Amino acid sequence: MHELKIAEDLKDIVLEAASKGNLKKVTRVNVTFGQMVQIVPEIFQFAFTECVRDTSAEGAEVTIEIVPVKMTCNECGTEFIVKDNMFACHKCGSADLKIINGRELFVKSIEGE
Repeated sequence: MHELKIAEDLKDIVLEAASKGNLKKVTRVNVTFGQMVQIVPEIFQFAFTECVRDTSAEGAEVTIEIVPVKMTCNECGTEFIVKDNMFACHKCGSADLKIINGRELFVKSIEGE
């Protein structure tokens, strides 16, 4: 369950940013995950809620954006979004691919008062 480790790391980032921004209370955290990170949003939200208990981020809403996997075929140059975990070019069938999007893992914004 890597969601717990990511939630712990996110807690550290959020609390540091809140301190630097003189926020007394964090109300919302907006995060982006690439589909290849394979986050289960419900598990991540639960883990984050537990990690921030008794901190200035307790009760903060977590908004999660999932970025689909986008690839380029190195054989024919076609760009496509991966669907149903089919990691082959939709045009020529090649498995010689380059990932464009889908591995992201970052904090978009932190809101508070």
